[in-house]
Amino acid sequence: MVMDSNPVLAPSFLGTAAPGVHVLGGMGNALSVEMAQGVLQLDTGNSAEKAEEMLSRLRELTDAPIFAIVYSHGHLGYNDAVETWLTHCAERGDPRPRVIAHENLVTRWERYRETEGLQKFFAEIQLRLPVGILEKHPLALEMPDETFRTSLVLEDSKRRVELLWAPSETDDALALWLPREKILYGGAAVTPNIPNIGTPLRTQRYAVRWAETLDRLAALEPDLMVMEFGPSVEGSEKIQKVLQSMAAALRWVRERVVEGLNHGMGIEEILEGLEYPEELFGLPWMTPTYGHPDFIARDIFRSETGWWDRNPTNLHPATPDAAGAAILSALTDRGAVLARANELLAAGEPQLALHVVDLLALAPGEALEVVEARLLKARICRTLAEKAPSFVSQSLYISSGRILKRGAPHPTGIR
Repeated sequence: MVMDSNPVLAPSFLGTAAPGVHVLGGMGNALSVEMAQGVLQLDTGNSAEKAEEMLSRLRELTDAPIFAIVYSHGHLGYNDAVETWLTHCAERGDPRPRVIAHENLVTRWERYRETEGLQKFFAEIQLRLPVGILEKHPLALEMPDETFRTSLVLEDSKRRVELLWAPSETDDALALWLPREKILYGGAAVTPNIPNIGTPLRTQRYAVRWAETLDRLAALEPDLMVMEFGPSVEGSEKIQKVLQSMAAALRWVRERVVEGLNHGMGIEEILEGLEYPEELFGLPWMTPTYGHPDFIARDIFRSETGWWDRNPTNLHPATPDAAGAAILSALTDRGAVLARANELLAAGEPQLALHVVDLLALAPGEALEVVEARLLKARICRTLAEKAPSFVSQSLYISSGRILKRGAPHPTGIR
């Protein structure tokens, strides 16, 4: 079944992971760490309402002031509610907390401000929101007061906390390490499903760099690991297996893609020949519920090649409308295109049906067969969404189908 909401917007674990280390929930497993000087809060939630819930849970545990707020990484949502936390501290008469992030987060958020319209559109499509719904909602980007490059230590009489740069899903991601307790918060680097590399609408995430981060986290030899989502992982042996197997899987994909590249293969040819080994990709923490191993392969391919797909037609292409109109004028039997696309869909070949229906669906105008083709394409997208294990794939199929139903021939959301 197609999921109608993002499975990672709600945390899978709430409670106390260890004495003085609490998971409050937020957009993921936001962490509260009690220290002598007060509470270190890692991530603050994606809305004022969610932040109020988190603060209510925190105040059931401790009345200590919040002395620091730390951003786990720069993706939208995780710290949209910082202002609610700062207001809470001010109303209590507490000093303003330190707001800390990795230095790359500043560059990321400056880029998000520059591309605000694009970021909102991508969020709408990937999270299955109506196109345009975020238009009047400004991005909540409260810049940090302090940044660091490789590590930052916060220590007092009760606890030592190390913030470690952990480039993975983003280049500004960090991990939190409690060396005395041997507790690791892996952040965006460690999730309960396959690493989210190569997401179709996002910038590159570099599989080998992510694997190197996992190696460094494994070298800490933690006894308890709080993941970004889901329950904690307990036991040194189990944690080593999770981290090392993830790193090994990423390196396996890298090796296979490079092998194909060295034989002059394109990405579709490489993907056709990939058989993901069960001992790496069949593990419970490698399920493709959000990302997908094919996305990882595409990201690695993209990191080593240019934008050209090696089809000379696409080297200096005509505009989509001009190309669509030219193809439409060459079709002497438009009904045959629709019939063949329907046949392929009925035969369980929705991807091939998409290729065929695009002969009509990408054309401009409101000709009867063109409109019918767009609606058929929307139906094919729904079928593909029902079969896709990855939430992102599901979302992009569903959102594309919605746009097509509105009559737009191209997946831009603009008609």
